[in-house]
Amino acid sequence: MRTHSAKRDQIVRKFYLVDATGLIVGRTASKIASILRGKNKPYFTPNLDTGDFVIVVNAEKIRFTGKKEHDKAYYRHTKYPGGIKSTTPERLRVDKPAEILKKAVEGMLPRGPLGRTMFRKLMVYAGPKHPHAAQKPEPLKL
Repeated sequence: MRTHSAKRDQIVRKFYLVDATGLIVGRTASKIASILRGKNKPYFTPNLDTGDFVIVVNAEKIRFTGKKEHDKAYYRHTKYPGGIKSTTPERLRVDKPAEILKKAVEGMLPRGPLGRTMFRKLMVYAGPKHPHAAQKPEPLKL
């Protein structure tokens, strides 16, 4: 029996709509990353982008468990000596609420060009409105 490997013209992409109201960040991010990667399809191929598009609304209402909202830290570096900056999800929720879920999903995707291509199929919106109604996204219950 030979292993089936998907070809680019065989890939069928769908749009899914996720309402993040009351969902937990890590559990939601892992399921979204799996869909972006294409692991929910029978023709999943690790070296190809076989995943679907995911639209997330109400990202400002997503939550953490425990004390992570206050204690967790996101770090970045300005590339200057001593230029490390940090922020907490509590502060990030005020400035850019969609970034919390984006950072979580990005960390669960592969590194490199393939992972960046998969990450581009994720659209996260803080409120309930999104401009992708023409794609007829299917609601996804997580």
